[in-house]
Amino acid sequence: MTGVWLRPRRTSRTGPPLSRERIVAEAVALLDAEGVEGLTMRRLAQRLDAGPTTLYWHVSAKEDVVDLALDQIFGEVRLPADAGDWADDVRALLTGWRAAMVRHPWSAALIGRPLLGPNVLTRTEHLQAALRRGGLVEPHLGAATHALANYVIGAALTHATWQQLDDPEARHAAREHLAGQRDTYPTLVEHGHLDDRDWDETFDHGLTYLLDGIRGHIRSPC
Repeated sequence: MTGVWLRPRRTSRTGPPLSRERIVAEAVALLDAEGVEGLTMRRLAQRLDAGPTTLYWHVSAKEDVVDLALDQIFGEVRLPADAGDWADDVRALLTGWRAAMVRHPWSAALIGRPLLGPNVLTRTEHLQAALRRGGLVEPHLGAATHALANYVIGAALTHATWQQLDDPEARHAAREHLAGQRDTYPTLVEHGHLDDRDWDETFDHGLTYLLDGIRGHIRSPC
């Protein structure tokens, strides 16, 4: 079965007006409110005040809706100017990407899907073009792209999960459990393995380490 981006888009139908844009906007709102588990074609049709048959005219399955919604949130990521230092452009792009996924916590767990939407492809093209401008060539270009993408997805997923499971009592009990094993895990206890953190600052530091490593490879290729 081909994905939504590989099928011709239907543009007309007799009956109540319902555009792909309306469907996607409502799907994102439903996903933000209830997560992937709350997204069903029936629930989406109800929110759109449309019958399931009308909805299926535009999208063939829930997977289509998810793909369209993912591409929609990628559209929130501002494109860098591609005029400055390549690492600055990569940082701007990936910082915006993570912020978009944090705003839409359901998204990070779904990024492993094959994504062929125009917003995804455009931003991936900008990422690789910036790395290429910095001097990376294959196989290092592909490796760096995947390393950076996986870091952003992992950071957003961890942040989203932490927020969804935010239970102060459970967190306190976990800290107490860890503190009781200080001799076994001294570094984790000392450096706050389970403490609250500045997520933006932590992400930015980690991204700096990755970009410094890439820059070092460019200067001294193996």
